[in-house]
Amino acid sequence: MIKIKKILVANRGEIALRVMRSAREMGIKTVAIYSEADRTALHVQYADEAVCIGGPKSSDSYLRGDKILKICQDLHVDAIHPGYGFLSENAGFAQAAQAAGIIFIGPTPEAIELMGSKLAAKAAVAQYNIPMVPGTEEAITDVEAAKEIAQTVGFPILIKASAGGGGKGMRVVLDVASLEEQMQVAVSEATSAFGDGSVFIEKYIASPRHIEIQVLGDVHGNIVHLFERECSIQRRHQKVIEEAPSSILTPELRAQMGQSAVDVAKACHYIGAGTVEFLLDENKNFYFLEMNTRLQVEHPVTEQITGLDLVKEQIKIAEGQPLTFIQENLKIYGHALELRVYAEDPQNNFLPDIGTLSTYKRPQGLGVRVDDGFEQGQDIPIYYDPMIAKLITFGADRPEAISKMIRAIEEYQITGVENTLAFGKFVLQHPAFIAGDFDTKFIEKYYQPEQIQLPADEVSSTIAAVLGAWLYETTKLKTAPPEYQMPVTTSNWKKNRLL
Repeated sequence: MIKIKKILVANRGEIALRVMRSAREMGIKTVAIYSEADRTALHVQYADEAVCIGGPKSSDSYLRGDKILKICQDLHVDAIHPGYGFLSENAGFAQAAQAAGIIFIGPTPEAIELMGSKLAAKAAVAQYNIPMVPGTEEAITDVEAAKEIAQTVGFPILIKASAGGGGKGMRVVLDVASLEEQMQVAVSEATSAFGDGSVFIEKYIASPRHIEIQVLGDVHGNIVHLFERECSIQRRHQKVIEEAPSSILTPELRAQMGQSAVDVAKACHYIGAGTVEFLLDENKNFYFLEMNTRLQVEHPVTEQITGLDLVKEQIKIAEGQPLTFIQENLKIYGHALELRVYAEDPQNNFLPDIGTLSTYKRPQGLGVRVDDGFEQGQDIPIYYDPMIAKLITFGADRPEAISKMIRAIEEYQITGVENTLAFGKFVLQHPAFIAGDFDTKFIEKYYQPEQIQLPADEVSSTIAAVLGAWLYETTKLKTAPPEYQMPVTTSNWKKNRLL
């Protein structure tokens, strides 16, 4: 076995901090990399060493694998933790790290490459008789052939990018008349986003639940699952609220899906932490969707219900240690929720927002966890994902976890950028969510922007408070010595109202 002494975290923000904290508890030194836009970021301040890697754009900094490996060699780094996003699922980078004698804290390059192609992944897991959504078994570019397949599968169909994710290169086709146009759009999007225009066709499951299973595998061939996460509250095919466990899985269905997830991991000889994603239809039939060969954004809810630190498990696996538990040892304790707090405007189609965190005060208390990478006064940069924080709550059961989340949202103070806190509260208080009766169409079915506008009396009180403060400051400035007087600026209170 190897003892890792220094880890470079090839990421930024909350996930970089989250990895560094676990590493520090294990007595492992950390190295941060940062772009020019992240010079004052918290992960830079927290690490034992930090190196500026390039300009603000990801392509000039966090995606520069060559520079990252050079820093590792210069600073005698033992291992790289990629976090999620950026280079975390880049098989070429994982291979280059291995070739340079640096441990990649994640699966093998072969597993990343295999599961990175949805078609190759389906072929690999077919031997385990895992349920699949009906569709093509290989990439398709011929429109006439696509029409024949679509007729066989039955409309509506889903055209998906083989190398894709996050909703890019994905198009729902309702009839044969629109197939050619939608296929061209999907191929174009896939080529632009992933450099690979390969697409395939699946039967479109109109209103599924999105259920994923966390798996862990070590170098000794041991693989376990750590139960499921419900990820059905989404916008633009991207998750906003996650919970563990799901409110609708029976113990029998949980065991079946868990075994299928383990079989998927076996199909690619998986090492480390990964996630197997499934669609669950209205009749509780589940279908393999894909495997994410990295740590997921929503991994904290699994940590809360299992008591395991997944980053520590990743590091121990990378050192060659065997898992210290078997499937029968694992139990679900309580219930956990996660709200992704994005700098987005839920009243304007969730468009990203940028600006300065004029006010930033985290909620506290038993059962409340905040994973973030910002402090009050810092800017939300335009160059990266607009997530400010992950707000996680844990309770003895689902109702308690929900009530804690609502309380935490009410205590969370953010001004300066639009954000998704009020939207999260709307979801958590909605009868369909409380009843567990929802699917990936929740926003489409239930959400209207005006439903989270401030009530009139709250708007009035906000206006009064802001104007009162302004008048006080103006009066004070008039009596101050000239050198302490500040120019009057235009108020931005409408944008910076407290949520």
